[in-house]
Amino acid sequence: MQHPLVFDEPDAALDRLRAVCLALPEAVEVLAWGRPTFRAGKRIFVTAGASMDRPHSMVFKPDPEERRALVQDDRFFIPPYYGPAGWLAIDFDSPNTDWVELAELAETSYRQVALKRQLVQLQSRRADSARGGSEKLL
Repeated sequence: MQHPLVFDEPDAALDRLRAVCLALPEAVEVLAWGRPTFRAGKRIFVTAGASMDRPHSMVFKPDPEERRALVQDDRFFIPPYYGPAGWLAIDFDSPNTDWVELAELAETSYRQVALKRQLVQLQSRRADSARGGSEKLL
């Protein structure tokens, strides 16, 4: 049985999330369960669309220490299916969406599932940026 698509293309908010996620080393997009998933290797670090009712949400794996604070923030919610494993979600379709924060959350999630070589590439990019490189994730 094929899942219904959660998004209609083109979708500006999804495109922006896609740009954030695909800027990470070797990140790929795979359509699964009717929604885009973003992966480091074979492991998911972000899923777009927590549910059919909240398609413009980003499901991510927070740092366990940060999760405690995030669940106290009303912008975050526990998504179906992923929630029992510690994942959280946040909507990204508001004009007030903080895309810098979303990029940081996506990167934190990526760091938890990425392969060692991908983490080395990410660290190298960060070092290049610190030395004045022009790499920009947003």
